Amino acid sequence: MSFFRNNGLTVVLLVLTALSLVGMGLAGLQLENATLAEHGSPATDLWSYIASGSFISAVFENWESEFLQMSFYVVLTAFLFQRGSSESKDPEAEEEVDEDPAKKKRNKNAPWPVRAGGLWLWLYSYSLGIVLVTLFLVSFIFHWMGSTAASNDEAALHGQPPASWLEHLGSAQLWFESFQNWQSEFLSTAVIVVLSIFLRFRFSPESKPVAASHRQTGN
Repeated sequence: MSFFRNNGLTVVLLVLTALSLVGMGLAGLQLENATLAEHGSPATDLWSYIASGSFISAVFENWESEFLQMSFYVVLTAFLFQRGSSESKDPEAEEEVDEDPAKKKRNKNAPWPVRAGGLWLWLYSYSLGIVLVTLFLVSFIFHWMGSTAASNDEAALHGQPPASWLEHLGSAQLWFESFQNWQSEFLSTAVIVVLSIFLRFRFSPESKPVAASHRQTGN
């Protein structure tokens, strides 16, 4: 029980992710077979559908937008403020949120890059943003590849020639798929930043204390 108590948030989110992927695969398979039937083509099975460009594109299209949102959020909150929001640093705070990590070099409990110093310390200091941006780029590449394959499968059903990856990179379809998710991620982030000024959820680290002033910034 101590493992779940200490890691319950991660466990529950990963289980929900897995269940959602299963549901997406099953629902998507039905839609895919309905489309194939309309064109007089034989139905596909679940494993073939999961490996198809259509499924890969849909999955990474969403992951791409999530990692974009998180990477932008991590970077922007380091430099920009929103007075009263629990999601922002206080623009009038006199003390630094994160003191110079080089001062903790001799702290035996500090992560090893801090104790190592130099380039390792610099990379570790910005590692969250670096990894999130990398995950965004990797997800975009998989979305691009899957979207190209899905587009070519659709073209084959209509007797049209396939497009190369580079040709599809300049297509309206790929960028429509991306922008339709990007705009929702940026909007949802702006909404939580503003709503956390006035609204509360007791015991959540994403919320200010219930009795806190609307002008209080941060948790």
